Order: sequence, then C-alpha cells, then structure tokens
Amino acid sequence: MTAFHVFLSVFGVVFVAELPDKTALAALVLATRRRALPVFVGTALALAVQSAVAVAAGSLLSLLPVRVVHLVAGCIFLVSAIALWRRKDENDEAPDGTTVAPTFWRTTWSAFIVIFIAEWGDITQIATAALAARYRAPVTVFFAATAALWCVAAIAVILGHRAGKLLNPRLTQRVAAVLFAAVGLALVGGLL
Repeated sequence: MTAFHVFLSVFGVVFVAELPDKTALAALVLATRRRALPVFVGTALALAVQSAVAVAAGSLLSLLPVRVVHLVAGCIFLVSAIALWRRKDENDEAPDGTTVAPTFWRTTWSAFIVIFIAEWGDITQIATAALAARYRAPVTVFFAATAALWCVAAIAVILGHRAGKLLNPRLTQRVAAVLFAAVGLALVGGLL
C-alpha cells in the first residue's frame, strides 16, 4: 500500500470517528464562550500531541484499562459541567473589580488542557495507535490522523463560535454544562 493510500485510509477512519466524539463537542462548547482562533490553536496543539502519543505507543494504548480511562474522563467532564453551570460570566474579574476578557494565550492554554485530557483513551487515539501498528508507517499515520482531527476541530470551533454569537450566552453556558454532564455520566456509566 502506498503512503498516499495509507494517508487516505487513516484520514477517513479518524475523521468519521471524531465527528460525533466528546473532543469535538468540547471544542464546540469552548468556542461558544471564547474567541475561535485561540480555541482552535489550543485544540489543534492538544490533538497533535495526542496523535504523536498514539503513534509512538502503537498498539500498546489499546492495552490500557479502558474502564479506568473512561471513569477519569467522565469525572473530568462532570467537574467541568459543574464549573460551567456555576460560572457567572465569561470574563474574569481584575483586582480592581473590572472585568477583562481572557487573553489569547490563556484561552489557548485552557483549550489545550481540556482537549488534551478529553482525548486520552479516546476511540480515535486508540484507532490511531492500531493503525500505526498495522501500517508500520508512523509518520504517514501521524499526519493523516492529525489532519483529520484538525478538520473536525475546525468544523466544531466554527459552529461553536457561530452558535455563541447567535444564542444567549447564559443559555449557551447552561446547555454546554448539561452536555458536559451527559458525556461525563455516559463515560462513568460505561455507555461511551
């Protein structure tokens, strides 16, 4: 199989698997509350690192206890849901009592952390590891998986950013909290 065929195969599998994924949902939700570019940059960096981890680990990632990974990820989503629900405003309060919008790098870092944690043990990460082991073409698999993840992240961020502008911010925050709670409960309950 040529490198081009491997690239297309991996890209197709990862793209389709990532579309309904919790990581895409997390990027979408983050983009409803923050500027799109830093959310995408943080998301893209986290996904690239996770692709590298998956490729480097090869098939070993599939040996991790999936239930433990799902429980930890579920708890993180539940804590995030509570934080979203309780958060009063998307802006941070300065020491003098005024509000300031989060900086580019702070938003990027926040998106990186959320996506990096959400992607651990994810089906696309495990699929990337398995595909790297199968094709024995780690560089091609890395670039194909990363490109697919970035495409889905871009779609999610664009949709989230548009939704954030059209919808009431408080309602968007509440809906996001409910979605995060649902994903968290599904992970803890073994449904995802």
